[in-house]
Amino acid sequence: MKLQKNLNKIITFTFCILLFVLYIFPFLLIMINSFKTKMEVLENPMSLPKIFSLDNFVEAYNTMNYGNALINSLIITTISVVVIILFSSMLAYYLVRFDSKFNKFIFMLMVASMIIPFQSLMIPFVTIFGNLGLLNSRGMLIYFYLGFGLSMATFMFHGFIKTIPVELEEAAIIDGANRLQVFFKVVFPILKPITATIAILDVLWVWNDFLLPSLVLVNDNVRTLPLSTFYFFGKYTSNYSVAMAALVLVLLPILIFYFIMQKKIIAGVVDGAIK
Repeated sequence: MKLQKNLNKIITFTFCILLFVLYIFPFLLIMINSFKTKMEVLENPMSLPKIFSLDNFVEAYNTMNYGNALINSLIITTISVVVIILFSSMLAYYLVRFDSKFNKFIFMLMVASMIIPFQSLMIPFVTIFGNLGLLNSRGMLIYFYLGFGLSMATFMFHGFIKTIPVELEEAAIIDGANRLQVFFKVVFPILKPITATIAILDVLWVWNDFLLPSLVLVNDNVRTLPLSTFYFFGKYTSNYSVAMAALVLVLLPILIFYFIMQKKIIAGVVDGAIK
């Protein structure tokens, strides 16, 4: 029996190590090739670089206008996530607490809209807003993210708010609070676990998104970091070594964010799961 338990532990450990290697391998490959010359990447992308040079990172930083692209990504991601959380939490609270057939219909309509793929809507959206001259704007991109992210966030908040006792809100109303004060001072603080989960999902989605910004943002001065990596892939040639360095620079801010917020992120996900 003990031998069987030890064997199961060894198999489980080996399987976990294998999964870890498969997961980390693409990141290691990008990191290794970011230090190589273009010829070294083409000759053998699996080998270690002959000389570890930072020239690719300097060229990538200058070519993609990294500082400006980083600011654009930070502004778009931060504002998009904030407005999605704010609007979806308030909408979910209204749909839960003011129960009616119309509100149920609205909620079911939002849930149904989650199955519609963005690819089926992008051409009409771009055509209509392009004809109105509303594209090439960070504000319009944030508006699109709000529209596409509202349904999922509302759905997640809706299930969480239903577990909050109504008596807490009634006590606040008796003390003289209005509905807006009840939401922000009583309900919203309780939503912290699910808010953290939604924030994580939306930050990763907005920060790494390429398709929607590529349709909305045209001018170089409003491009995000994922869009800026497109500079290194031309019609007839591609500078893979510098492109790998650019990808590392794009991943760096989100990795720093994760390591700084690691404890809060994990706590928020666990609390949301328990709730």
